[in-house]
Amino acid sequence: MADAKIFMETERLLLRELVPEDAGGMFELDSDAEVHRYIGKNPVKNIERSREVIDIIREQYITNGIGRWAVIEKETGLFIGWSGLKLTTSLTNGHINYYDLGYRFIKKHWGKGYATETAVASVDYGFNHMGLTEIYGMADIGNIASQNVLQKAGLQYVKTFEFDGAIHKWYKAISSNRL
Repeated sequence: MADAKIFMETERLLLRELVPEDAGGMFELDSDAEVHRYIGKNPVKNIERSREVIDIIREQYITNGIGRWAVIEKETGLFIGWSGLKLTTSLTNGHINYYDLGYRFIKKHWGKGYATETAVASVDYGFNHMGLTEIYGMADIGNIASQNVLQKAGLQYVKTFEFDGAIHKWYKAISSNRL
């Protein structure tokens, strides 16, 4: 994976493009029912689906210039999850073609501040490197940890709405560089 493009580095983490070799880590992440508790309760059943997801994200890099990034723990070199921005082209809460902040981590890496660390870095990247004026995020109403991450990354609560049969909170950040 020496040729995987690194998008940014934080104090403890590297954020780089997802590559096919990440399939094992993606499967560990997305096959965990607890990880999927607030995102549809539909964990993946086989590693082939993880490979397909990586292919979809890699296509987003080409088509949209951005997609979720692999998160690598510097100290160990381990894949611990993914984080970052993606261009959402489907209608969500009255919005289409917006940049969504998201993150997902392997359960044994929860509670270490990694989601906040990567979310803050991703918002900074979106505003200061991509020139975005707005970034959105959403979290299931029961997922207080994710709501806290969005707020720590500078997103403000806007409203509550229904998404895929569950109530979610919608958040938004506006660039301070906006004219």
